[in-house]
Amino acid sequence: MRRTFYARLGLSALLVSGTLALGATPAGAQSEPTPDPSAVNALNAQIERQLGDDSAGTYLDRRTGELVVTVTSDSAAERVRATGARPERVRRGAAQLQAAMDALESRAKISGTSWGVDPRTNQIAVQADQSVSDRDLARLHRVVDSLDGAVRVSRVPGTFKREIAGGDAIYGGGSRCSAAFNVSKGSTRYFVTAGHCTDNSPTWSATSGGATIGVREDTSFPIDDYGLVRYTNGSSPAGNVNLYNGSYQDISSAADAVVGQAIKKSGSTTKVTSGSVTAVNVTANYDDGPVYGLVRTTACSAGGDSGGAHFTGTVALGIHSGGSGCTGTNGTALHQPVREALAAYGVSVY
Repeated sequence: MRRTFYARLGLSALLVSGTLALGATPAGAQSEPTPDPSAVNALNAQIERQLGDDSAGTYLDRRTGELVVTVTSDSAAERVRATGARPERVRRGAAQLQAAMDALESRAKISGTSWGVDPRTNQIAVQADQSVSDRDLARLHRVVDSLDGAVRVSRVPGTFKREIAGGDAIYGGGSRCSAAFNVSKGSTRYFVTAGHCTDNSPTWSATSGGATIGVREDTSFPIDDYGLVRYTNGSSPAGNVNLYNGSYQDISSAADAVVGQAIKKSGSTTKVTSGSVTAVNVTANYDDGPVYGLVRTTACSAGGDSGGAHFTGTVALGIHSGGSGCTGTNGTALHQPVREALAAYGVSVY
């Protein structure tokens, strides 16, 4: 079932005292401030569920390091300002942006497109890949033109698709994917990966044709894109992500991504790539069905990265779902928010 705007965005005033502790840039330095990822995501979680239609989301100002809360009323701005966060008055509230997405869903559901909320511009950002025909693109623009500036459209190179080929490589059903994060429930160990990967096979190995290391416990695709595999080889793997340079990143918590936040992606094809979050609450219109509530980033990805890890510092953010137009180190990569998968399965990162 299609999820609503409210399920994906931080939409509240900050009902806590104090301000966000960010890594400040020393006087005279030229680099941007470096926010503490855990602090950013914790603060973003605190601003959910309070402002409702008085806000259209949050984003990280990379220039100042501030978390910005969009608001549509003076009273909401005062509530945000009192916490030390930065309010920003915008024209459209959550309900108006949701209405624009509903219009796209009902009138412009075209394979090869995706759309999501960009709170920095107070718009729905639509991407159309090279598989979208001129006729369908014209249809898309007719719908967009009727929405009073609430939507913008851009063309992206390549073909927008889920990226099976295949952190670490995993193999099953003749496909290669990537594991995202090791998780646990009590003493039982699992890993999460993409649902379009776990749809392919009930058993998974660490090498092509190798011994089984895990069995599928559950899979969800389309609509969502996550799956759970239980380790069956007696191993108790560490809770970290492969950085493909001989080292690993420890993962200690999970959170929802914030627009403007710097992220990394680890996958078995393109290894570790970097980017930033550009939209949330993204609908991806794959050939084999839509997935809702994704996060769009600029990280580079390719076939085989499906199921891999999107993270920032020690914080798990998402499970790689698909992408388009990887050139050099930049592209469009989508992830399934990992917190939804953790909640669905009652598991935790460790």
